Amino acid sequence: MTFAEKYAKFLHEFGDGRAMVLSTSLNDEVTSRMMSIVHIDAKFYFQTDKTFRKYSQLILNPKAALCIDNIQIEGSCKELGYPPDNIDFCKSYEKCFPSSYKRYTTLKNERLFELTPAFVKRWIYIEGIPYTEVFEIGQKSYKLEQYQ
Repeated sequence: MTFAEKYAKFLHEFGDGRAMVLSTSLNDEVTSRMMSIVHIDAKFYFQTDKTFRKYSQLILNPKAALCIDNIQIEGSCKELGYPPDNIDFCKSYEKCFPSSYKRYTTLKNERLFELTPAFVKRWIYIEGIPYTEVFEIGQKSYKLEQYQ
């Protein structure tokens, strides 16, 4: 399988959306919180209030990480504006997180962020043996290594 096929398989297995931990940092202070994340076309999206700490951290340092279960995703974020202005995001977010969509998406301070992944690592088990899968997106590199 090629890198593209392996990464497409990973994204398919990831699904449309998950509640994940988002970690951000600024001036050597790292913070983490649970977020509702949707996946659209190999990028990850979330919304937040522009008065929150994570918003200012992302504006000043766009590097961020997502984590859930056996998956970590590292990349760079950019603000896309007011969530209702992005139809694809709204459709996906409403489908995956209907109560959060209803409560927060149209609030005036909400802003949409897109995380473009650079690095993905996932722990998997093959016949009971632990392995790590590493996708380096920019280099189109894939490694599967047995954990020893």
